[in-house]
Amino acid sequence: MKIGVIGLGLIGGSIFKKCREKYDVVGVSRSLEEENVSSDYSTLKGCDVVFVCTPMNKTLDILDKLENYLDENTIVTDVCSLKEFVSHKSYKYKFIPSHPMAGTEHSGWEHSFAELFNGAVWAVTPKEDTDLKDFGVLKTVIESTGANVIMTTPLEHDRAVALISHAPMLVAQALCKNIEDNELAQKLAASGFRDTTRLALSNTEMANDMVVMNGENIKDVIKLLNENVNKLFTGNYRDEAEKIKAFRNELYAKS
Repeated sequence: MKIGVIGLGLIGGSIFKKCREKYDVVGVSRSLEEENVSSDYSTLKGCDVVFVCTPMNKTLDILDKLENYLDENTIVTDVCSLKEFVSHKSYKYKFIPSHPMAGTEHSGWEHSFAELFNGAVWAVTPKEDTDLKDFGVLKTVIESTGANVIMTTPLEHDRAVALISHAPMLVAQALCKNIEDNELAQKLAASGFRDTTRLALSNTEMANDMVVMNGENIKDVIKLLNENVNKLFTGNYRDEAEKIKAFRNELYAKS
């Protein structure tokens, strides 16, 4: 099987490095000089599966461009953290949207590594015309990276990632903003604060795309967050202690 990867940053680079352990892999990058990597899209001809790993704001243009290079038998997927915006157009090739729930606060080829997807969840949102056999091929390749496939819809996916990724990123940035004028807080901040605010270091372009393209879902999550904070914190010490204790016990029971 021949695999193609367009865009060799953290995600694309990690897919490239992992898949070349098992498959014939070619990469497309404008700047990276690496074996089996080229800026020429024609190297993708003959690929069975192609991963489009470019920033979200460039993905639709790349998907259009691929019609000039791929035939109708090639399976193409993207790795964007939003799925609604890529799901409404048909292409000559077989397009199946997906999103690996993996990453770090770093970006770029130099930070990519083959083990990034070990144990990760990889969401796939098949289209109405997706053939079950093609889905199976893509699932096999994804699982070969160490990830576990979950099938869902674009709408459900975009609401869910607002809850667990996009809104938390904004909250992390707001927490960092809180201490920018407090030198003592900055000096006292330790591992707990760093863990809580790691998402604030997300790739700038990706973070901007998330906020702009998933804004309505994020607003809903921030509203829900305010409601839940107000439920937990009313100013009465006894009430707060009992609420927090009950909430913590509920989390332990679910874990």
